[in-house]
Amino acid sequence: MWSRSIQMVEIYRILMLSSIVVSGPRAGHSAIDSNKPISLEGDILANFSPYDYLAIAAFFILWTGYSRYSENLSAGRTNLVSVMADRRQAWMAQMLSRDNRIVDIQILRSLGGSASFFASTSILVLAGLIAVLGATDKAIELLRDFPFSISVSRELWEVKVLTLIVVFIYAFFKFGWAMRQLNYCSIMVGSVGSNEDVTDADRERARNAANVATIASTHTNRGIRAYYFGLALLAWHIHPLALIASTLFGMFVLYLREFHSRNLRLHVMDRSDGQF
Repeated sequence: MWSRSIQMVEIYRILMLSSIVVSGPRAGHSAIDSNKPISLEGDILANFSPYDYLAIAAFFILWTGYSRYSENLSAGRTNLVSVMADRRQAWMAQMLSRDNRIVDIQILRSLGGSASFFASTSILVLAGLIAVLGATDKAIELLRDFPFSISVSRELWEVKVLTLIVVFIYAFFKFGWAMRQLNYCSIMVGSVGSNEDVTDADRERARNAANVATIASTHTNRGIRAYYFGLALLAWHIHPLALIASTLFGMFVLYLREFHSRNLRLHVMDRSDGQF
């Protein structure tokens, strides 16, 4: 998890540097000299208030911390992630007993379609955010009409938009990798032998197919969380403290749905197959 966090921070730093080049020279600033190193402190970080530092640090810490908490299946917590992992094992066990496995391929195709939809949506969101960068002045003027909003410099506005771009790039890669994992799972299902002569190798392949489907679900869940936290990030345009509040609210909603939802209770109550 920490390696993913470091990669996101590095991408974020690179995009912050690039915003200086994209923005071009400002009033009161000279054009960038290519022979001189770019100074973050002088161009971007000088526009950050202590509240901005606090808010963006809290945002990434809460995001990565909740993801680690939710995905730590070894802790013995019952949530939708752990319950559905067991369900996938039960699914693949039933797949071995079926002669016609079209239904299994249809389920995988449906799961892949959902991941494909979110990946395509991520591209559309990224296109819109890039377009916003080209209309920064109009966007800042519009934001000033919002109640409780604070004045923001052009550089800081672009950093906020670039941070959103980082979040949805991350989401796109997660959904894209989930699609590939589901394709691999389809191939594994197709390679299982006939139900009339199930071997130990077939059973092992079915268990591995369930594990691959769980890996795909893990990346899908990470992409969906990126959407939740990306929506929370919009509050940064109003006030840094609003970002902290919206991040906590989004995390609370995710927690309720993954650990205390009616969906989870129904799955836990259904013990007819002995998987729980």
